[in-house]
Order: sequence, then C-alpha cells, then structure tokens
Amino acid sequence: MKTDARIYVAGHRGLVGSAIVRKLEAEGYTNILKRTHTELDLIDAGATDAFFTSEKPEYVFLAAAKVGGIVANNTYPAEFIRENLAVQTNVIHSAWQHGVTRLLFLGSSCIYPKMAPQPMQESYLLTGPLEPTNRPYALAKIAGIEMCWSYNRQYGTKYLAAMPTNLYGPGDNYHPQNSHVIPALLRRFHEAKQSEARSVTVWGSGTPRREFLFSDDMADACVFLMRLDETDYEGLLGSDESKTGRFEPPLVNIGVGEDMTIAELAETIRQVVGYAGEINFDATKPDGTMKKLLDVGVLRQRGWTARTSFKEGITVAYEEFRQRLDQH
Repeated sequence: MKTDARIYVAGHRGLVGSAIVRKLEAEGYTNILKRTHTELDLIDAGATDAFFTSEKPEYVFLAAAKVGGIVANNTYPAEFIRENLAVQTNVIHSAWQHGVTRLLFLGSSCIYPKMAPQPMQESYLLTGPLEPTNRPYALAKIAGIEMCWSYNRQYGTKYLAAMPTNLYGPGDNYHPQNSHVIPALLRRFHEAKQSEARSVTVWGSGTPRREFLFSDDMADACVFLMRLDETDYEGLLGSDESKTGRFEPPLVNIGVGEDMTIAELAETIRQVVGYAGEINFDATKPDGTMKKLLDVGVLRQRGWTARTSFKEGITVAYEEFRQRLDQH
C-alpha cells in the first residue's frame, strides 16, 4: 500500500474510522478519501457507485455502520439490520465493480454465538445461536463476512473481515442512552464527580468479564493487515469449502487477548475520573454473557499485538471527552 495510494475510509467520523484516518496520516499517507453522511449516503446504491466511479479508490476500509449499545439495539432492531445490510452491500459490490485492490470489512465480536467456547476462535462463526439483544446487527455483519467470502470465491477479490473486541477511545459516542459500556461509565462517573453524588450505580453484578481494545490499537491492526505481503494476506482470505472441506472464513479477530470484570472496569474508570464516591451494582439488571474473550492467535502469529495499557487508554479517552464538553 504505497503512501500515495487512493484509500477510502468509509465512516471516517466514527470511533474506528477516525482512528484509521489518524493512523494513516501519521504513517504519511496523503490520498485519503473521506465523505460525510451528508456528502455521500452509502444506503443509496446509485450514489455509492457514482463515488467509486469518480474517485476510483484502490483500498477501502469499510468502517461505516449503524452501531449502539444494548438499549439502542433493542429499540431500533429494524434500522440496525436494514441500514447495515444496505451500506455493506453497496460498498462491497461497488468495490468489486471498480477493481478495488483490497477491502477490509469491520465488524464486531457479537458475530460469535452467545455460548461460544472461550476464547473465541474465528472458526466458531455460525456454530450456535447469537445473543438476542444484538442479533439484527450481528446477522448483518455475518452477511458482510459471507459477502466478502463469496466475492473472493467467485470473482477473485481480496476482501478481508476484521472483528474487533469491545472498542473505546477518542471519537466515541457518549449518548446517555445509546452508548457502549465504557463511554456510558465515563460519562456517569464524570457527572457524579461534578454533582458530588455519593455513589454511582452500575448495571448488573459486576462479575461478567469483558475484553477492551483502545481504538488507536485497532487502527494500527487494520493498517497492519492491509500492508501484509501478498502471501500472508492471501492466507487470511478464506478457503473454498467445497474444494477443501474446511470452514475457513476470510476473518481475523482483533483484541488484546485478556479480559477484566465489569467491577474492575468500573474501578479503573472511577480512579481515572477522580471520583471519590462509592460504586453500587444493581444485580436486578441483566449481566448478559458472562465472558467474551477473543482468540487473537492468528494476528499474533503474524507479528501484531496491542500496545496500549487499559489505564493509559482510558486516560486518553477521558481527556478527549472532557475537551468535547468544554467545546459545547
């Protein structure tokens, strides 16, 4: 991937997309194509094709998606499946029509079965029922993986899917209802500190374990994958099961390889924010899956590991959140 290559980052304003842009710019890439949702609605197939026709990107990072936490997934399931299916269908198809060299499709660890063995390997895809609360989103992402796989088999494309664990960092969504656990807790502890509240209540028992990856580490992994030499990269693109008899989707996990309890998460955030009150756990609220840890062996075998410690990443995320509040 030469530094003057035409690189389209779809969803460049989101958590993942903005981190990828920062990484590419830091590495000296000078021809990064970016479009806001107002400038280009990827749900519109005609507009997507027109963009590819005029801009002719050589590499595509497909990070555009409708995302949200458990409340948003439960409230808007139709939008989550319809919009994500439309966006990825239009981008992947246009990428093939216009000869894109490599495409990286970004998904989520929720593609794996709710009761998958831990840590979760790429081969566990489609081996059991999904977590019901985010099934529409997960199914859309699974369809995206299958679409990359199908185009690779039929047309010889080089499309790869990357599934990150839970992400956090600059550019995150801090909406009071529609955010994920880390931005939600950062906001809650910050507001409790400001109001001098005596305690903060966290949903669930605090015992479920989760893995968290700093967004800049995620971006580093994405660029690392796109720059792999041809042999290493093609080794990740999936096999034709009808010929090999092996279920090998074009899929790679991105994570840190270790997890923590929600209680440990809350305590770290409390320390970083500087909140002096107590943490209470509301055990009447659902815990969800008790453990979700990705097997990151495939990426480690190729020489990549996450570098940012959790406390270091949370400190950066909180500072960016405070700066955003100061600007409003």
